[in-house]
Amino acid sequence: MTARALTPVDLSDATLYTEDRWREPFAALRRDAPVSWREDSPYGSYWSVVTHDLVQAVELDWQTYSSQIGNITIADGVAGSEFPNFIAMDPPRHTEQRRVVAAAFTPSQMQLRERQVRARTKELFDALPIGETFDWVAEVSIPTTIAMLAIVLDFPWDERMSLRKWSDLASNVSPEVMTEEYTQAFFAEMGLMLARFDALLDARRVQEPADDLLSRMIHSEAMGNLTALEKIANIALLIVGGNDTTRNSMSGLIEALHRFPEARAAIAADPALISNASQEIVRWQSPVTHMRRTLTKDAVLGGQHLKAGEKIVLWYLSANRDEAVFADAERYDPARDNARRHIGFGHGIHRCVGARLAEIQLDTVIEELLERGLVVEPQAQPTRLASPFLHGITAYPVKLVRE
Repeated sequence: MTARALTPVDLSDATLYTEDRWREPFAALRRDAPVSWREDSPYGSYWSVVTHDLVQAVELDWQTYSSQIGNITIADGVAGSEFPNFIAMDPPRHTEQRRVVAAAFTPSQMQLRERQVRARTKELFDALPIGETFDWVAEVSIPTTIAMLAIVLDFPWDERMSLRKWSDLASNVSPEVMTEEYTQAFFAEMGLMLARFDALLDARRVQEPADDLLSRMIHSEAMGNLTALEKIANIALLIVGGNDTTRNSMSGLIEALHRFPEARAAIAADPALISNASQEIVRWQSPVTHMRRTLTKDAVLGGQHLKAGEKIVLWYLSANRDEAVFADAERYDPARDNARRHIGFGHGIHRCVGARLAEIQLDTVIEELLERGLVVEPQAQPTRLASPFLHGITAYPVKLVRE
């Protein structure tokens, strides 16, 4: 058998992302070893898949590359434990549970959400200071996404920042989470989250079925009788999916517009580009750095021989920079004709159910900046999230100035 192509750099090393050094290692792998093996890392051994075509191929073959075995991140479990939400399942259970959640994101529901997003975003922008330094992440990205998440989940408004705390905990992938101390603290907090949502779900259980997400969950056969751990896992998934990915794209937008000022000029000259500009920032930022699958059987991928039980990591961040698909891929281009081919929301059966809601939020922020004639000027480099799982920005000092 041919020797395995080896991954020379541990792509799970969070400093690659905090120091923004990830581009070169991924480019080298796309060129020389699209599928490669890393023997040692804090998360054990793993395969890496880095090109657009091969990531899609794995996503489409759930029979060979399972979401249900192991975990959906490079870490084995969440805080070292099983976390059975519907994205960490294969059909038929995945299909049944996803169908329940997807019903809350229909076109008619999205029309309602769009009106709510626009109202909230205008209110938020009205309160932003002009000409003074503030943190874009804390004052725009987080409040915008948390507000929408609270509305979708019908969560008590004055408690909404708890959603951010729970989201950050549930999405944390780092060596620290493997400690017993962290695991205990994690599940203590998740227990508080479960208690709060149990109260909301129980209130809906005695009411007639309604259109909102929690009502659909509690009255459905697929999700109405989940175990405590399944409820924790699925609620955490909805919170992370509704918060972190949109938040990080919204923050990445400011970096992209600063690095490529011609992009802002293009959107201002042709507002019809706004929707495509939102797709392009999801590609350019790639808010989810990777997803993981586990092999159910031996397979050959990209000329490499993979074994049953091995971990395979799909690097979305790299696939969205694949020059074979996206010409001049490092450039943020709101007029890119194939921006929608990005896999920032996943691909196949696990594509994000809330993708349209994320797009609405991104569209609306861009519209507000243009309508108000505002330019966002960074005052320092962004602080980047220490994670190989989410490609995020944790702080970004900026000023708003008039054109």
